[in-house]
Amino acid sequence: MFKGKAPLLIAIVLGVLAATLAWYQIRLKEQEKTRGWQIRNVIVARTDLKPGQKLDEERVKLGEMPQRFIYDSVLVPGDMEVATGREVIVPIKRGEPVHWYQLQGIRSLERLSHAVRRRGRAISMEVAERSSVGQMVQPNDHVDVLGTFRDPNSNQMVAVTLLQNVIILATGRATSATQSVQGRDHDAYSTVTLLVLPEEAEIMVLAQELGSLYLALRNREDISIFEERARTTIETLLTGERVKELQKRRYKTIQIIRGLGKGKGR
Repeated sequence: MFKGKAPLLIAIVLGVLAATLAWYQIRLKEQEKTRGWQIRNVIVARTDLKPGQKLDEERVKLGEMPQRFIYDSVLVPGDMEVATGREVIVPIKRGEPVHWYQLQGIRSLERLSHAVRRRGRAISMEVAERSSVGQMVQPNDHVDVLGTFRDPNSNQMVAVTLLQNVIILATGRATSATQSVQGRDHDAYSTVTLLVLPEEAEIMVLAQELGSLYLALRNREDISIFEERARTTIETLLTGERVKELQKRRYKTIQIIRGLGKGKGR
């Protein structure tokens, strides 16, 4: 009775096993990426918030973030009792975590040290217009720090990415709170202050002594980190060794973005 159906049953069982194995491998990869990350609830903006609006439960909601990305200034569910009714003093985009220093009140940012997370450090670097994205970098922006140095072995100039996804605490003496209150969004500045780890502060100090530093502005929602970053030398610049590969990657990214845009318009 089952002789004719045996191959079909075997194929179905093997298919189920293959699908289960594939699902298990995907889960392992996901767990590997987030290993050691403790997920916590934080308060995020439910809609775009504008200066002058009062914080309430209709304008915020619960979100999730890895513990490693949560600073002391980020509101957590237990803070809502104190934060409710506080006036928003800087624009907050939908889905972004809400920070204490973005609110007017007893716990707003009166001193820069309030914005420095535990085990974090604030350190300043000198910038010019061309090294700070035309001085369009502002407090709360996320940046990468790049440096150019002379290789002591080859005597060639090299460019490397030193730090990734670093938060700007201040530009000159302006913080996000003072900018909103004093209307100083586009004042010139010669320094920016970054929120870094103690070890990263050491890197910044030495790097400023040895070469020139630049800021690369990034999207706030982009928290991706490249584990290995190849450095750019005069040789790779002139031969186009990396340029061709990067052009392909950029072209692929543009096609993906265009594809998403078409999907939204349908």
